[in-house]
Amino acid sequence: MSILVLALNPSIDAEWRVDDVLWEEKNDVHSERRWAGGKGINVARWLKYLGAPAQLLLPLGGRTGGELASYLRGEKIPARILRLREATRVNVIVTTNAGRQMRFNAPGPKLSRAELAKLFATVEPHLRALARPAQKTGLGSPAAAPAVPSVLLVLSGSLPRGVPLTAYARLIRVAHRYGVRTVLDCDGPAFAAAVPARPFLVKPNEHELAQWWRQPLRSEAELVRAARALAEQTGGWVMVSRGAKRSLLLNPAENFQSFAPPPRAKPRNTVGAGDAMLAAVAQQIQRGTPPPEWLRGGLATGTAATKLRPGQLPGGD
Repeated sequence: MSILVLALNPSIDAEWRVDDVLWEEKNDVHSERRWAGGKGINVARWLKYLGAPAQLLLPLGGRTGGELASYLRGEKIPARILRLREATRVNVIVTTNAGRQMRFNAPGPKLSRAELAKLFATVEPHLRALARPAQKTGLGSPAAAPAVPSVLLVLSGSLPRGVPLTAYARLIRVAHRYGVRTVLDCDGPAFAAAVPARPFLVKPNEHELAQWWRQPLRSEAELVRAARALAEQTGGWVMVSRGAKRSLLLNPAENFQSFAPPPRAKPRNTVGAGDAMLAAVAQQIQRGTPPPEWLRGGLATGTAATKLRPGQLPGGD
């Protein structure tokens, strides 16, 4: 496996279908659908669909953790599971007949000190094992040319309770030690804390970039200014997803900047579209394709995800 996806705060996603949402009134749920969710799992699901050599590493606990593990087995997603005392969370998506959605995310389990220590102790040997074949052939260096296949660590999603905000930064530094490139997709304080560790690529959406920049982004010029400031801190690539608007990929050190619009589509759902985009970008990086292909492939896959029900892949029921 050349890509390790770390999903620290996975969830079961439950979609409730309703006619409409009535405040302070009874809302009848016509159907419920449950599946393995959370950003990291979404990324791993799409990587498998795209044929990328990836493995998922995630902590699970309780009956819901067992339920989630069964979903992963059913989808044949390669996964290494770390057992927790507390139960895995359930996130709820309420979808109306008009296609509008409300999302309710639970905080998830709190990891003990022992569980946290086991997590870090498990990740490092995985990175060492990933890097070893690349090191034998001279591959895997963060400074390698884009044409060289990469070994990747994908850090995606929120941090569970009990995990310090510096966790992603720590993991990125460990990855550097083994010449493993890191792709980061999170937000808020955990994102801000990870940026100085210099991940290879970060993928904030427009709102998350504005949150890091601490200023609203009122134009594409302001978007570029904020993204360049972020790239100067990471020393790497910044990809900004923007829904139906043009997405941005840049790296000032490589003298590269490109906007591209997504393919036209009538979205059925937006849950997981950014994760599908990230999976395609990770696959392109791992394969050593040129950066313009990262953006093109990411936008095509992200748009494909908007045409599907949450948690589904093309060709699913």
